[in-house]
Amino acid sequence: MVIALYTINNTQGRAKQATFVTPHGIIQTPVFMNVATLAAIKGALSAADLRDVGCQVALCNTYHLHLRPGEDVVRDMGGLQKFMGWDGPILTDSGGFQVFSLGALRKIKEEGVYFNSHIDGKKIFMGPEESMAIQAALGTTIAMAFDECAPYPATREYMRDSVARTTRWLHRSKAALPSDKHLLFGINQGGIYADMRIEHAKEIAQIELDGYALGGLAVGEPAEDMYHILEETIPHLPIDKPTYLMGVGTPQNLLEAIERGVDFFDCVMPARNGRHGHIFTSRGRLNMFNATHERDDSPLDSDCSCETCRSFSRSYIRHLFKAKEMLAMRLAVIHNLHFYNDLMQKTRDAITAGTFDVFKKSQLQNWEK
Repeated sequence: MVIALYTINNTQGRAKQATFVTPHGIIQTPVFMNVATLAAIKGALSAADLRDVGCQVALCNTYHLHLRPGEDVVRDMGGLQKFMGWDGPILTDSGGFQVFSLGALRKIKEEGVYFNSHIDGKKIFMGPEESMAIQAALGTTIAMAFDECAPYPATREYMRDSVARTTRWLHRSKAALPSDKHLLFGINQGGIYADMRIEHAKEIAQIELDGYALGGLAVGEPAEDMYHILEETIPHLPIDKPTYLMGVGTPQNLLEAIERGVDFFDCVMPARNGRHGHIFTSRGRLNMFNATHERDDSPLDSDCSCETCRSFSRSYIRHLFKAKEMLAMRLAVIHNLHFYNDLMQKTRDAITAGTFDVFKKSQLQNWEK
């Protein structure tokens, strides 16, 4: 069995700064995982760029890599680390969320999910065993258990059946994954029903896993509902294992969730927003298409040390977006990912110093201006 060592170094309330030792490297938490769905960051970034922006963990997607190039290709090329030139930890999403997003194009059965490829319409089946086999072939560091991400809103009856199925799939995922090579995180579900979330958290906490995630949030519910679920659920997950909030979110979401005990995050938001000219800064968001930037020779963020801010002006980056140059997307995505990773570094420092509450308050105030 692969050994993963999780050590909490400092706490402030429920916020914690921890070290997670994995077979492919050490992760300092809280951590934002940069989303490399197809083994690449959209926006023309390479693994070398990920290292430059301070990335600790790359997140790749089981469903998409299964469709292309196929896990057999990745396996034969030495696994994801060698394939994409990234020597750090990799977490692979199980494909459950992508199947969820297909909506009416999927059929959920006890054995797994039947659906059609979004690329060519080919019929595909994926269950816990198939998902684990694909993730193992990809050579992942951390595999995610196969689960159902239920729609929002969903009735209590639907959610109860869905959660029970997710639990059964978790047991099958654990049995199918080669534990001598890969770590496994289970997923808590239950929508916005706090009692169901708590019940499920207690149930999966009895299963020996390497980490525990909260899924099925940030799928349309108000942010306050998500925060309430975190407050109610996380105390019932093992304190000696990392906690992962899947698919979240804005910088504000991250700080609120860290305050409630979350270690791991991922979201397409910084890269997606960057590709469309929307920039995260220490003083709020910028829209690079606004005319106010046309003759502005200042960097995107004067407090940022990324390659983009060191070398280029708002005026130039706005010009690139207006001219539809690919460099615009690259520079903006580099900045946004650096911003997220730097925010996590500053958060870790604040927890260590015992000033997280002050740090969080000042950041939220700055972003509201």
